[in-house]
Amino acid sequence: MLLTARPRARRVKAALLTSAVSVCLIAAGVPSPAVPLGVGDRLFPYLGNPGYDVRSYDLAFTYSGTNREPLSAVTTIDARTTAPLKHVNLDFAHGTVRSVEVNGAPAAFTSAGEDLVLTPRAPLPGGSPLRITVRHTSDPVYAEGTDGGWVRTADGLAMANQADAAHLVFPCNDHPSDKALFTIRVTAPQGHTAVANGLPVGVHRGPKATTWTYRTQHPMATELAQVSIGRSTVLRRTGPHGLPVRDVVPTKDRKTLEPWLAKTPAQIAWMERKAGAYPFETYGLLIADTRTGYELETQTLSLFERELFTRSEYPQWYVESIMVHELAHQWFGNSVSPRTWSDLWLNEGHATWYEALYADEKSGKSLEARMKAAYATSDRWRTDGGPPAMPKEPKPGRKISIFRPVVYDGAALFLYALRQEIGRPAFDNLERSWVRVHRDGAAGTRDFQDLASRVAGRDLSGFFRAWLYGTKTPPMPGHPDWKPEPARKASQKTPHKTERE
Repeated sequence: MLLTARPRARRVKAALLTSAVSVCLIAAGVPSPAVPLGVGDRLFPYLGNPGYDVRSYDLAFTYSGTNREPLSAVTTIDARTTAPLKHVNLDFAHGTVRSVEVNGAPAAFTSAGEDLVLTPRAPLPGGSPLRITVRHTSDPVYAEGTDGGWVRTADGLAMANQADAAHLVFPCNDHPSDKALFTIRVTAPQGHTAVANGLPVGVHRGPKATTWTYRTQHPMATELAQVSIGRSTVLRRTGPHGLPVRDVVPTKDRKTLEPWLAKTPAQIAWMERKAGAYPFETYGLLIADTRTGYELETQTLSLFERELFTRSEYPQWYVESIMVHELAHQWFGNSVSPRTWSDLWLNEGHATWYEALYADEKSGKSLEARMKAAYATSDRWRTDGGPPAMPKEPKPGRKISIFRPVVYDGAALFLYALRQEIGRPAFDNLERSWVRVHRDGAAGTRDFQDLASRVAGRDLSGFFRAWLYGTKTPPMPGHPDWKPEPARKASQKTPHKTERE
């Protein structure tokens, strides 16, 4: 995710969430007490659920033609239990649940906090197959007042599920540590086009509506799911090594946006020279006529606001560097997902690093100057947001407030320091090794530290501890003259990023 300095049209109203859940979920006689569970994430303690591992999701949405009505939906989850279970918790914070089946038999269900709690007819043994089918609604009108979920566009819908909003859209195990394959089916009236993560595997055209089916070839975190429904055009081109590249744009803007979209294949080739082969089956940009205040790295189909490409005050180098930021996430954050949300710096620090490196190499915007400016501000960022690998908890009612400057330029500053410390050849080897070793998985700060120490041939734990967990920014290797500014002079925000407000 890249938070950009364009105004945000809506205010966050997540405080409404808990009351809405109890109203919208139809209880079905689950024995009390049903309690919300979580996987122990420090920042989101009730996110995700223990006791099972999801292997795949099958999502089916039916769109009525207006983005002001709930979609009819069916979510099917194939999983495997990792412990004996009397109840199964799913993250699902809004929607009317019409029925639930567990392994083909009707199951009781109720709500608890932001969880949908299921009670199968009989307890489930550990190590057994688990199939859950939930028939429910998915409401874009409600979700737009929160920290994400459905995003209403001028002509339809898109998704923005980071950090923990996928469960506003569909029942799931909503934590990046439990990745799974996805099949997504969308039915919409004639005149609309639906696109989702992965590659198309089927289109069925009826007299009044069309159903599109997409499937991922690599596991994906729930927060990276994407569905676009609108009066759109799909533009296709070829990337490096024959990679299919497809972009989704408002039909009326096709000619205006084409010069920007044509840059993507060369940007992919640039990233491959830095980080290795592109890790997925396709890539492209979803350009939505909406205002969110951010761009988002949804897997294989990154979400961008239309105005990023149409406002004349944004210089070309700036727009291209943002495109590369979201592209870099396909390696760092998507293919290798964070083990916990405290590892967010691995996502945003790397994406910011390659954004800055691209601007340096392609447009002469000095990487060293940007890092020196970040160093001057780093102590203030740490005071306001915590150290890069130990960010402060999100503000009440503003879950997305974990996306602070310290995990963007503050974390990129650490990567610059690491390159200074171990040398450019070792650093470049580390970057490519990281995405190769952990491809299609989840990894955390300790994993990155251990790999860096192996690549460098020495223990870097002290260096990592000081830079990633310290309240003060350590001296910059090779730049003894760099000094942090006094707190009263430091600016909290980088010139091109802002927190959502």
